[in-house]
Amino acid sequence: MADLLKCLNSIVPEGRWLHDRVDNNGAAHIKAAILGASVSIPVYGGELMLGQWQNVCFCEFDGPRERTVVIQLTKNAM
Repeated sequence: MADLLKCLNSIVPEGRWLHDRVDNNGAAHIKAAILGASVSIPVYGGELMLGQWQNVCFCEFDGPRERTVVIQLTKNAM
């Protein structure tokens, strides 16, 4: 996780984006656009189907602030 954040901070530095003129969080918006706002993870037998080195990470680029996490489970009709 530390390496991911270090990489994002190096390719998307603070304080050089046109959007900063609006609300001074251009870097946060770009980082969020790169990573995306959602993920789909299969669940089998009540367990997340992640690889050995995979994790679910929540990244806050425009905070700290209170956020709501929504988890939606859908049943595959196979």
